[in-house]
Amino acid sequence: MRRHLALFATATRYHLVEHARNRFAMFLVVLYIPTWVTLCYANVPDKPTPYRLRDTGRILAPPGNELTQISGAINAVTLITGFMMFAATFAGGRFDRRLVMAGYPRTHLALAKITSLALASAAVAAYATAVMWPAWPSRQPLLLATVLFGDAMTYGALGVIFGSLLRREVEGMFAMLMTSVIDIALQSPLANSGVDSAFVRFLPSWSAMQAAVTAGFSDDSVSAYLMVQLAWFTTTALLALLAFHHRTRNALPKAVRSPTAPLPHHDTRTTARRAADPR
Repeated sequence: MRRHLALFATATRYHLVEHARNRFAMFLVVLYIPTWVTLCYANVPDKPTPYRLRDTGRILAPPGNELTQISGAINAVTLITGFMMFAATFAGGRFDRRLVMAGYPRTHLALAKITSLALASAAVAAYATAVMWPAWPSRQPLLLATVLFGDAMTYGALGVIFGSLLRREVEGMFAMLMTSVIDIALQSPLANSGVDSAFVRFLPSWSAMQAAVTAGFSDDSVSAYLMVQLAWFTTTALLALLAFHHRTRNALPKAVRSPTAPLPHHDTRTTARRAADPR
């Protein structure tokens, strides 16, 4: 048991150090989040904007700048966690593969990735919630942070998928950016008049946007939206594990992989006969 804990702790520490060494990601967390949500709040009119909650049918009318600030926070949190996990997976792919080929358990490496993702998502979500607080106090700040955390976990898993499958860094960056832009842009009623369309409900951040607006401007429950977000994370996490398994598979020939494997059947019998007959 201690050995498994030591392996897990070592892998987790390695991933956290990799995130901490990503100075560009740290820059985005410290400066990009407050800058982006402040610009959203300051440059969008505060005219009431109708927003329909699909779970209850209730129509809220929050100020447009506050509603845009929520979508901006979701956009910033998801992009940053997605970039962090993509960069760590893409840059450390060869090292992870060598570790697995040397005997390091895949399970411990995968659990370490999930743990580092959870810690990074929690920190970024809490920071984004705190940054929005001076502009307007949300009705349910803890739930708002939980919603941001769930969506960040989903995009972090997407980052692992892109980092494991795509061969060039620019491809992963573009895929992550376009996924987030399309997803978040269609969630805002200011940018999309068809925000209630059936297609939008199948986007990764639909439940997060619904839950964030609910938590920010009402006292209603967000449990139904959190369950949808949990389903999204579970799906992307399973795909990320499959992609990670594919990335770290042993591509060496079987003869090289198993140096202690028995000789072919014919050679084995020949060797036995020679050993029995001293001539």
